[in-house]
Amino acid sequence: MKYYIIAGEASGDLHASNLMKELKELDREADFRYWGGDLMAAQGGTLVRHYRETAYMGVWEVLINLKSIFRNLDECREDILRFRPDVVILVDYPGFNLRIAKFAHHFGFRVFYYISPKIWAWNTSRVKRIKKWVDKMFTILPFETEFFAKHNIPVAYSGNPILDAIHNRKNKEETKAAFLQRLNLPDRPMVAILPGSRKQEIERLLPYMADMKRHFPDHQFIIAGAPSFEADYYQQFFSPNESFKVVFDETYSLLKHAAAAMVTSGTATLEAALLNCPQVVCYKMWGGAFTHFMAKKIIIKVPYISLVNLISGKEVVKELFQQEMTHESLKEELEKILYDHSLRQKMLSDYDELRDIMGKPGCSKITAQLMLESMTQKDS
Repeated sequence: MKYYIIAGEASGDLHASNLMKELKELDREADFRYWGGDLMAAQGGTLVRHYRETAYMGVWEVLINLKSIFRNLDECREDILRFRPDVVILVDYPGFNLRIAKFAHHFGFRVFYYISPKIWAWNTSRVKRIKKWVDKMFTILPFETEFFAKHNIPVAYSGNPILDAIHNRKNKEETKAAFLQRLNLPDRPMVAILPGSRKQEIERLLPYMADMKRHFPDHQFIIAGAPSFEADYYQQFFSPNESFKVVFDETYSLLKHAAAAMVTSGTATLEAALLNCPQVVCYKMWGGAFTHFMAKKIIIKVPYISLVNLISGKEVVKELFQQEMTHESLKEELEKILYDHSLRQKMLSDYDELRDIMGKPGCSKITAQLMLESMTQKDS
C-alpha cells in the first residue's frame, strides 16, 4: 500500500518512524512518502520536506511566515494528488495537518490521525472538523480516547509510543560512570537542560535555563541538543566566557543519569518522568501578562500544561508558565528538586503511578495492526 505521512516536529518524526518500521513488517509492499525528519528518512521512502523548514511556534511567528506556510500547504496538496496514496496519516501538527485532512477528505483519500492535536486543552471546536474530515483517530493517551468517543468519532487506543522509544533506546544498560566516560564528562552530578526543538522555544527559555549554572557550581549543566541544530547555535544564548556541553541523540541517557532536569513543556516532560528524572517544567510565549491571562482564563481548557500532570490528574511536577517563568522561580524550584529529599521521593513515587497508568511498550506495532485492519475492513 501507499502511505503519505505528515509529521511536523522532532517528536512526530520519532513516533512516525517507529510506526513506519512496524507497517513495513506487516506490509511488505509499503511505499512511503512523507513530511518529517531524519528518523523517518532512515526507514526508507521519500522525504518531501524536513520539519526544520516547516515548524513555526506562536501567533507572531505564524503571522510573519504565512506566505511560506501557504506555499508549503499548496506543495503538500499537489504532492498528495500526484502520489495517490491509499491513506494519509497525520501525526499531531494540527495547524497544518487539519487543513490537509480537509483537502484529503474532499478528494476521497482515507485519513488517519495518529497522535491527536491537543484540542481537549484548547480550541475544542476543532473536534467538529475532525469528525467531518478524519476517518479514524489513533490516540496515545487514555483521556484522549474518552474525549473522542464522547463525540462519536471512531477512535482506537494502543498505548503510548514514548514507551516504545524508551524501551528500545540505545545504551539502555549503560552505567552512569560509562556514560560520563563515553561523553568525556567530569564525575559531577548533572542537570539536564531540555530547551525544546523549535527556535522560538529555545530563544525564550534557554537563557533562563543557562543562567542557573552560576547558582549551582557543584553541578554540570548539559544541554540536550535538538537534531535540527548544530552545537554552535546554542552558544549565542550565554556569555562568551561560559561553556556548556551540548549533546545530540543522548537525551534518554542524559535524563536517566541526571540528578534533575529543566524541561520545556511538551513530550519531553513525559520522557523525563518515565526515565525517573526529577524535573521542573518551563513554558513561555510572547505577550507577557496579557498572554498569561488569556491562556489561563480563556484559552486553556485543562488544569495543567504538562503531560505528566494531565495524565496523573494532579500536580506531580512544578509548572512555570509564562509570568511564573522567572530566574528567581526557576532557581527556587531547581533547588527543591535537587536538595529536598522528601519532595524528590514524592515525585519519584508519583512517577511510579504514572508508569502504571501508561502501560507497557508495544504501541507502534499495535497501531500499525489497527490501521491495516481499519483499511481492510473499509475495503471489504
